[in-house]
Amino acid sequence: MHDDGAAATHERSHPPEGGARKARKRRGPVGIVVILLVVALACAGLYLGVSKGVDWVQAQFGAAEDYSGAGAGEVLFEVKPGDSAAAIGRGLKEAGVVASVDAFINAATADSRSSGIQVGHYRMREQMSATQALETLLDPANQVRNTVTVPEGLRVVDIVDILVEKTDFGRGQFEKALDDPEALGLPDYAQGNPEGYLFPATYDVGPKDRPADILAAMVDRWRQAADDADLEGRADAMGISPAELMTVASLVEAEGRGDDMPKIARAIYNRLEPSNTETNGRLQIDATVNYALGRKGIVTVDADDRAVDSPYNTYANAGLPPTPIEAPGDDAISAAANPAEGPWLYWVTVNLATGETKFAETLAEHNVYVAEYREYCTTSDAC
Repeated sequence: MHDDGAAATHERSHPPEGGARKARKRRGPVGIVVILLVVALACAGLYLGVSKGVDWVQAQFGAAEDYSGAGAGEVLFEVKPGDSAAAIGRGLKEAGVVASVDAFINAATADSRSSGIQVGHYRMREQMSATQALETLLDPANQVRNTVTVPEGLRVVDIVDILVEKTDFGRGQFEKALDDPEALGLPDYAQGNPEGYLFPATYDVGPKDRPADILAAMVDRWRQAADDADLEGRADAMGISPAELMTVASLVEAEGRGDDMPKIARAIYNRLEPSNTETNGRLQIDATVNYALGRKGIVTVDADDRAVDSPYNTYANAGLPPTPIEAPGDDAISAAANPAEGPWLYWVTVNLATGETKFAETLAEHNVYVAEYREYCTTSDAC
């Protein structure tokens, strides 16, 4: 079977006997015309296909769609923390500011300044060129901002006064926001009381910010200061609660400044020691009495003031007052968390203009410094 199959295959592979080849038919003129027509149509189809392909490539990889000029109308646009050029471009496209995301990305990529775009709200226009939109965002003067500065050492009531004056919201709106401590982000140990936790700083109030947003931003800034000082960790190390440390910080803010703050913090802690028989645990701080009386600022208290019936009266009551008495800043919180080492129990500022403060271990020494302060007050209007 193998041999026969091989023979058959061999025979089919050779031309007919005698080596004669089969003659080809000659095509007439009509056939040639048909062939030329087919070739022409094929070439035309190839051209159309290539042409469409070029158009598609240009559409995909050509210049990004863009507007021209500075645009018209007005759009309020917000750059949020962490926004990339692509995120900003998407936001601008959705707001109708730029024609395409790619146009803005291309403009931002070509301009090394684009990394300097600041977080905030900007007044922009509809249908701006990507370059014009980028220029608008790069100029801080185009930001819509209302700057509110809250100084150190203010009570909540004083802070609300400033916010009412500097914004379009009324006192009732801020007080309503303060009634929701969870929304503000207050720590649990504040027990719902914002006193001391509205951090003193300068804030940009955006056009869309509500009272709760403003107050929450202040609590967020307090949290940053607390973390920087390791407030909870330091409180645990000193054997006190974070709330007590914040109260000490508020007293330090009320009583001192600068390099004296850590020494005042130490004097306060020394007075709180059970071994203190000099003042028997009483802090005797005028600022707490003024807080009990609803007074702000530095006011020297008299005997009648010291008789006020209040848990904030540290002349009548031993230990710390129930809560902070005002908002401490970074320095006061740091001082309360990191008090200086020393035996002091008394301090008095003998010059209100310079803030010079003198410290003492005994009442007799302290009285000498008090006399110096009173002498100062006879020639100064600061008292």
